[in-house]
Amino acid sequence: MPSSEGDLVSSTSGGQAAQQTADTSASAGAADRLGLTRGMVVQELGWDSDADESLRESIMDGIDADMVDGEYGNVVDTVVLWWREDDGDLVDGLVDALTDLVGGGTIWLLTPRVGRSGAIDPADISEGAPIAGLSQTTTATVSKEWAATRLEAPKTVS
Repeated sequence: MPSSEGDLVSSTSGGQAAQQTADTSASAGAADRLGLTRGMVVQELGWDSDADESLRESIMDGIDADMVDGEYGNVVDTVVLWWREDDGDLVDGLVDALTDLVGGGTIWLLTPRVGRSGAIDPADISEGAPIAGLSQTTTATVSKEWAATRLEAPKTVS
């Protein structure tokens, strides 16, 4: 899907997808690439000192607010989950991320890019997401060091 910002977005269904080259030297416009807009409540989980601060700032600029943490206690539109290989069981982390997420909401799983320390095998994400009750839809390169995988929660039945 071409875009004026040259971001990388690819479908993950049907195996290996063709990807567009991205300028990953800056995180500018990350909120747009992640579909985050002003007024959304975004919860950030798994932050650590290795998190990309310019990416975080771009997200907060895009939503025009600070991200909330795990103690927020209300429903959120989206969860940004930083996850590394040594953070434990991915399925457990994804299930925990669902706690405050609105039905039909999105988890953006941020992982170190392939070849970087702490990188997660994409197959582990593909296998873990359905176990946690999530659907994997797209991936995006959002910074030089971090990749994002979009996981959608099921819509709640009223």
